[in-house]
Amino acid sequence: MQRMDYHLNNVESYLPDDCLLIIFRKLQNITDRNAFGLTCRHWLHIQNLARRSLIFQFSYKPNIYQGYAQYIPRLLVRFPYLNSISLAGCTELPDSALARLRDSGSNLRSLSLYCCFGITDNGLTQVSTGCTHLVSITLYRCNITDVGLESLAEYCRALENIDLSYCILISDRGINAIAKSCLKLHTFMISYCKGLTGMGFKGCSSTLTYLEADSCMLTSEGLLEAVSGGGLEYLNVSNLRNWVGMDGLGGIGTGSAPRLRFLNLRMCRFVGDESVAAIAKGCPLLEEWSVAVCHEIRISGWSAIGSNCGNLKILHVNRCRNLCDRGLQALQDGCGRLELLYMHGCRKVTYLGLETFKIQRQDVHIRREERVSIGPYMDSLFSW
Repeated sequence: MQRMDYHLNNVESYLPDDCLLIIFRKLQNITDRNAFGLTCRHWLHIQNLARRSLIFQFSYKPNIYQGYAQYIPRLLVRFPYLNSISLAGCTELPDSALARLRDSGSNLRSLSLYCCFGITDNGLTQVSTGCTHLVSITLYRCNITDVGLESLAEYCRALENIDLSYCILISDRGINAIAKSCLKLHTFMISYCKGLTGMGFKGCSSTLTYLEADSCMLTSEGLLEAVSGGGLEYLNVSNLRNWVGMDGLGGIGTGSAPRLRFLNLRMCRFVGDESVAAIAKGCPLLEEWSVAVCHEIRISGWSAIGSNCGNLKILHVNRCRNLCDRGLQALQDGCGRLELLYMHGCRKVTYLGLETFKIQRQDVHIRREERVSIGPYMDSLFSW
């Protein structure tokens, strides 16, 4: 035992911390990394310095999260160089638990406050002032207002990805602060934010690539501002609420979204042939398009899709009341790259019409299930 202690002391004497860090990072197995930290206090300190992420496990027990709130400040001291922190599901997390980030969050790039109902503008301000290099932040269902967003816009100008879904207290004012200050914006999620019209996106950066706005109250003017940057590749405006005027989605195809590859219009029941034709012509790169439950699309709309969407690979037409045999034939004769058709509940499509499509387009697989989400998996954009 004395010989082992002697050799260990020699190792500690001759290897500086940066060398020990290199050795630690070479260890790929979690068991080996834990064994490294258990060797001695100094090596435990090296392990703590090397830690880059902190994830709290989701639990349905409120008392678990109360314990989390007590330990978070200590853990932030113990792990000073964290790049990523996930506090997802800590429903009772108070603003005070984030106070330490004001002084030690300079290395943080990704923060998830998913379903942290106790976080308000005060907590977000502490995060903003301390974590000025944030790239991704999730504020899903947090109780924040425009005040918190304005603080975030002022201090976190490197922000690229932000999730504000179900933040029902925010308005276009807060969105505009983010859009104007954060010029590297890549992903914006505002689903179920019913206080937004879309006008807050005025002046948004051309870097904005992904916009998720499911079940929002966007106006036609607001939608035009949302796509005005010109860089969108993914747009989800499914189940638009409080839409004024019929067939007003054609603005998407007026030249502001030429790079659009994924478009979700599911349950936009009012969208008709005019808008569909404008989008089909103005968005030539479309690869996946959902018009499920879009009841007003008729033969001329289906013909426009068939004639103009040469890159379309996946099309969702579930429960479209006015898709008939002639409309299906238009898709059959066009859409040369179509691989997958999601279709069920189209009552005007006859057995003969469907079988004819299957024979003529054996390269297209037909699935009966209805997909709510399309395109890439959005959550992966928030990982660091």
